[in-house]
Amino acid sequence: MRVDAHHHVWDLAVRDLPWTHGSPVLHRTYTVDDLRPALLRNAIDATVVVQTCAVAEETAELLALAAGDPHMRGVVGWADLTDPAVADRLAALREGPGGRALVGLRHPVTDEADPDWLARSEVRRGLRAAADAGLVHDLLVGADQLPAAVRAVRELPEVRFVLDHAGNPVTDPEAFALWAGHMTALAACPNVAVKLSGLVTRTTGDPVRTLRPFTDVLLSALGPRRLMYGSDWPVCLPAAGYDEVLTLAETLTAGLGTEESEAVFGTTAARWYGIGT
Repeated sequence: MRVDAHHHVWDLAVRDLPWTHGSPVLHRTYTVDDLRPALLRNAIDATVVVQTCAVAEETAELLALAAGDPHMRGVVGWADLTDPAVADRLAALREGPGGRALVGLRHPVTDEADPDWLARSEVRRGLRAAADAGLVHDLLVGADQLPAAVRAVRELPEVRFVLDHAGNPVTDPEAFALWAGHMTALAACPNVAVKLSGLVTRTTGDPVRTLRPFTDVLLSALGPRRLMYGSDWPVCLPAAGYDEVLTLAETLTAGLGTEESEAVFGTTAARWYGIGT
């Protein structure tokens, strides 16, 4: 089973996304039908679609799309983790169209000014409520928020986490060393997996040469059974097309055995998100 564990869709006629304004490539509507030829061309069996904005209505919209789509097997949506009634909100989503596809939540912590946002008591309460509902929490953090993410993973062993885009690392040598230390810390926590996604947009020059040190750290620290491939389509498009992103990931993991490669490109995501065949 081949799984793309991270992509997006959006309709700008329904909702504007200000973060797309600076890119002519991204500032347009993208549907799963736009993505489908690439999925079929690359024998991708299932995908996980991920929220694009902190708007509750988007989650219900994504679930409704998943209800009628043969590829979209999982939805990582958004809900207000600080809402005391978040458990009821999640139950309502589960009962709505496509509700069974809800596999996780994500909050764009990168938009929070507080680097310790994940340590807030009301956020922790929401994370536990999501875990009680059987949901994974995708972590979208920047470099200065990684320490708080590591603490959250360590201090909430009952919550299953997925670190998106490998924590958005940078190539500066000092920053790389700090990032590698955080990955080693996460490796000691069995309740977290890491997405090999969203990295091509952070490269200049040869992407294989730029990203190999990061991939080597991830494979060494966490192993392929805790790594999952995600295209980050269409956010990847200013840097590379779908096929190029997949080929890059395959090149960076070319030394793996068959079962290990199957883990990165399918079984880890299927197991972590509970996506059946």
